[in-house]
Amino acid sequence: MQYMPLLMMSTGASIFLYVLLFFFISACAFILFKYGGLYIKSIISDAHVSLTQMISMTFRNVDIRSLVDHRIMAKRAGIDLASSSLEAHSLAGGNINHVVRALIAARKANIQLSFDHACAIDLAGRDVFDVVKTCINPKVIDCPDPSKGCTTLDAVTKDGIQVKLKARVTLRTDIEKIVGGATEETIIARVGESILATVCTFETYKKALENPDLLSKMVMEKKCDSDTTFQILSVNIVSVAIGDNITAKLQADQAETDKCIAQADAAKRHGMALAREQEMKVLTEENTAKILAAESEVPKAIAQALREGNLGVMDYYHLKNIQADTEMRVASVSKPGILPPTTKP
Repeated sequence: MQYMPLLMMSTGASIFLYVLLFFFISACAFILFKYGGLYIKSIISDAHVSLTQMISMTFRNVDIRSLVDHRIMAKRAGIDLASSSLEAHSLAGGNINHVVRALIAARKANIQLSFDHACAIDLAGRDVFDVVKTCINPKVIDCPDPSKGCTTLDAVTKDGIQVKLKARVTLRTDIEKIVGGATEETIIARVGESILATVCTFETYKKALENPDLLSKMVMEKKCDSDTTFQILSVNIVSVAIGDNITAKLQADQAETDKCIAQADAAKRHGMALAREQEMKVLTEENTAKILAAESEVPKAIAQALREGNLGVMDYYHLKNIQADTEMRVASVSKPGILPPTTKP
């Protein structure tokens, strides 16, 4: 009798009901086929994720299998992570694999690391698992970084000798400062600057050769790891070599410069002397021409004096004797290019 309402329904209504029932059974089968294994796996592992959450995650384009596996991984390691938290981190673009592995490693090593802090590190673009590994196993970096094209730190002591050094810095990650702290490049720059500044205070290069441990101690005292994501455990000088004598090189360069300046001054003075010589030659020629012009007027003056009776014959011969004597003396001491003056009788 309880089936009588179904028998009394019309054929169309019955077909519609059967179709709905078919789709319902098919949907249940699909859900069980797609999510049943993961659901049972989560129940067995005591990391329950409901079917409703799985279906909603599918619509939000979340990798359900990865989320369930990492929730189970964390649960088995003693860390209870809510599926909604993992989903939120995945939707934010984070890597839940790195976060979960980092939390497990931190727990095993007794390192304080919360889920929110791990997510913040991951979303900041850092490999949070690598951060935890560096915190457990300190890393060693070279100073300077050979990949940057510089193989040694070149410093000059007060005696002018160049000292070439290589250092190795042992670092351990400071998880509390990982967000917002400076990176390895800052550590390398600070350590390199401290080494150079310290070597430059040495009186001689021998001090750097004799006491590399003193140099390491002085660098450690400068706290080069402040405001960085690392803690410097040690700074070790692994290589010290002697370079050029910078003072001698500078003095040689200065001497060469002074030489060039002196040669330029000498060439300038030589040119000025040649120009002055040419000027004096021209001036001599001008004066010689004036003398000749003046001498040409003497016979005219003598003739005029004879006509006017101002000069006698004996006076004239006496003047000629004086003139001849003067020409003889001038000829004996005359310089090249200057002819002794001559007068016509």
